[in-house]
Order: sequence, then C-alpha cells, then structure tokens
Amino acid sequence: MANPATSAVPARASKAPEAGAVVATRRRRRYSLLTRRDKVLIILMVGIPLTLDILLIWGPTLASVLLSFTDWQGIGTVTAQNIVGLKNYKTLFTGYAFFWPAVEHNLIWLAFLAFIATPLGMLLAVLLDRELRGKRIYQSVFFLPVVLPLVVVGFIWELQYAPSDGFINNAFGLVKSGKIIDWLGNPSINIYSALIATSWRHIGYIMVLYLAGLKSVDPSLREAAKVDGATEVQTFFNVVLPVMAPINVIIVVVTAIEALRAFDLAYIFNHGTNGLELLSILITNNSISEASLIGFGSAIAVVLLVISLVPIIVFLSRAMRAQA
Repeated sequence: MANPATSAVPARASKAPEAGAVVATRRRRRYSLLTRRDKVLIILMVGIPLTLDILLIWGPTLASVLLSFTDWQGIGTVTAQNIVGLKNYKTLFTGYAFFWPAVEHNLIWLAFLAFIATPLGMLLAVLLDRELRGKRIYQSVFFLPVVLPLVVVGFIWELQYAPSDGFINNAFGLVKSGKIIDWLGNPSINIYSALIATSWRHIGYIMVLYLAGLKSVDPSLREAAKVDGATEVQTFFNVVLPVMAPINVIIVVVTAIEALRAFDLAYIFNHGTNGLELLSILITNNSISEASLIGFGSAIAVVLLVISLVPIIVFLSRAMRAQA
C-alpha cells in the first residue's frame, strides 16, 4: 500500500510548473499595453517621417559635407582620386573672387531686412492692431505679396524697374528728361532695387506674425499702464514689447534665415550677376551650371549651412530655456 505522504509530494511538484506558467502569462498580459495594431501604427507614424527626414534632409546634408572634400564633377562615381581634402575651402576663402562679395551682399541683405523691412512690418502690425475701420482690407492688401509666387513678384518689379517703359522712371519724369536709371543693370544700385522688391513681400509676412503676437497680449496690461499715465509709445516699449519676447526671437530668426537663403528675386532679375552675387546663387552656378563643380559648390553650401545654424541654434536654445 502506498504511503500518502510520499504520493502527495509528486502531486505538488507536478502542479508547481503549471502555476508558474500561469503567473508568467498573467505578467505578460499585464505589461502588454499595446496591441499589435497599435505597434504597427506607431512604427508607421514614426518610421515614415524619420525615413523621409533622413532621405530628404540629413542624407543630402551629409552627402554635401563629404563631397566638399572632393573635386567630383558629377560624372561617374566618387573614388579616392577625387578626394582633395581642404583644397576647396582654401580656394573658396583665398582664390575665389566672388565669395567675399557674395558674403558682403548677404550681410547687406540681412541688415536691410533687419533694420528697415522688419521694423516696418512691426509698425504696420501695431497700427492694424487698433480698432480701425476696414482693417481687414488693409491686412489683406499688405499680406497679398506673401501669397504671390516669387516669379510673379519678380515680374511685377521688373515692370516697375524697366528703363524706358517702367513705372518708376516715368513717374519721376526720368524718361522725358533723358536721365533714365537702369535700376537692375547698375551694379552699384541693383542690390537695393532687389531689396525693395524683397521687402515688399517680407513686410507683409512680418506684419502677420507680429499681429498674431499682439492679439495674445493681455489687455489688462495696457489698461494698467494707461491708468498709470503711460503714453502709447511708453506702453508699447515698456509693457508690450517685453511680453512679446518669444515672438521677437522668432521674428529675428525668420529675418536672418530669409536673408541667408535669399535667391529667387536676385536670380530672376539678372541671374545673380553684376552686383547681385549671393551665396545661394554661387552654389547654383557652380553645382548645376555647365561648370559642374559639385565638390566646390558643396563647400559653399557647407559654409552657408554653418552660418545658417547660428540663428537656428539661438532660437532652439531660447525655446528650450523658456520651457525649462
């Protein structure tokens, strides 16, 4: 006859693994918060944008950096014989006649937008922030150049600047007097002609950004300043402007980026020559034109990228500091 004590031990031992498996299954079910469909959706939502970002942004950027150390001309594959080290950068800074004038023109572009066009856009925003009759019409009129294609903007201003048939020379009587000014052909003034056309579009863009920021200012702050006897000018500079510091930073960054990536109107007017050389146009002329100096054009692109990173880093550091 079997001993009950000895027969009970194997029974408990046989049940122990089954209990452990049940506990493990429950734990897996407990911590599995996402279904298979959720995981697929997350992969698609994160994977597709990340893949496009790598292929369209970081891939070409890294390729430009690598190509800047070569003399590749776009024919065949890049080999070890194409590697020239820092030769492109040395030629760019010391032997390329158009580089430093292009840098100077970009700086002039930045100064004009920063100290003339952007303040005018802010002034229009302040004026339209008041209770004016028909201000919606004014906003639409000033914002219209922003929505126009740049080709159309360039065509409009070419008609204004035309030597004999243009509006400006005829309006000032320069055609009748025989003192015609070639606004786009004279290398000493054509950059300012292009800047006026650019500002026509830039002012409306800044106006909309700043007007949106003004709408977010608490009206009680202005009322308190008015009760304290402050004028409208004092209220704006001492109350409204400090409150709009985040918008001001965004506007500064946008203005800097607009100046650094300037290309369209200068290229439309005279293909970026005869006093309208810009860094972006030098990249195009060296990389895409008949010269096909892909490596040298990539070096210019890398320099422009490094310069462009400065306002972007300032903006991101300011934004992160505000969130901290």
